[in-house]
Amino acid sequence: MRTVRDDDGTLYVLLKESSDSSLVRDPATGDTEHRPNDDLEPAGGESPLGALATAVPEAVRTVLGACHDDWHLGVLVDLADRGPLAAREMLGSYDACESDFLGALTELRAAGLVAETTVGGERGYELTETGERGIHRLRD
Repeated sequence: MRTVRDDDGTLYVLLKESSDSSLVRDPATGDTEHRPNDDLEPAGGESPLGALATAVPEAVRTVLGACHDDWHLGVLVDLADRGPLAAREMLGSYDACESDFLGALTELRAAGLVAETTVGGERGYELTETGERGIHRLRD
């Protein structure tokens, strides 16, 4: 597979190529169509699998990329349902050691899914807008 662009700049994944036309897939919709080769040019630097991944909303891709274990996703779901939450309350509620818990929160913060906040005068965490959109879209 390769990626190609048409004259309008639309990105496609090239599935088959013949002498005069190519079968391409639109990554956003999954639709396939034959296009004249003269209307297509290589999209250098664009990974075909990366292009196909754009069919999934960006916030969902961010959640999926940041959650290395089910309990990381569970932290995000808990914050979506009960957040914002104090760090002490979260640590007391979860069956994770403190270093694993703080490591996961650091990764989720770095991904832009969780932000530090103050809850009842204590350090706490809440979902960012990206985190909220990602969890909402996954639940749909």
